Amino acid sequence: MYQKTIVKKPWGYEYLAYENDEVGLWCLFIAKDQQTSMHCHPKKTTGLILLDGEVQVSFFNDKFKLLPGSKLMIRRGLFHSTKSVANPGSIVFEIESPKQKHDLVRLDDKYGRKAQPYEDSTFEMPKNEECIWFTDPSDGSTKEYDFANCKIVMESITTADALRKRDDDDNVMFLKGGILTNDNKVAQPGDVVSGHIVKKLLETFPDVDPQTIIMTIKRK
Repeated sequence: MYQKTIVKKPWGYEYLAYENDEVGLWCLFIAKDQQTSMHCHPKKTTGLILLDGEVQVSFFNDKFKLLPGSKLMIRRGLFHSTKSVANPGSIVFEIESPKQKHDLVRLDDKYGRKAQPYEDSTFEMPKNEECIWFTDPSDGSTKEYDFANCKIVMESITTADALRKRDDDDNVMFLKGGILTNDNKVAQPGDVVSGHIVKKLLETFPDVDPQTIIMTIKRK
């Protein structure tokens, strides 16, 4: 639905950069001193990774500063707002699971969108050549991209040994598959996990879904 469009926002814009049946990955540009609404997602979990710039993520009682390479997982129903404090702005990846873009409750908004739903088609415009789109690599292979001062690698993971080959400070985003327990997953599509945590999980849970796809993001 959103593969070919940019959604204009009062704070900047966003667009879909990757999707499959389980997750949607969005790229957000938030201009300096602008911010998203104080909002929550009742039905989905979101993960944030800051690629470039600097942002402040606010909750009701806490605030966190994210620098390039930082990540944050936000549970369902948790109200939050993201403000860019960098010039000319900040670039953020947001992964959602399940893929429900209209799962949005706006509690407060400096642009008058309080209690309003997600933007309709009148806010859409065609993508341009600056927009990135990621595609799955074939089994056991990788694809590399340069974007927003980062090296981004899409990788097909078929064994636990392949997944262990992470640097401790890598941000690993699970897009498909995951790390398996007997009847569940301890890392699954939509999760953003540090490389050292991935290796720690594999010490106890060495089974990996052979259809796993991950994205690894490193600052240049």
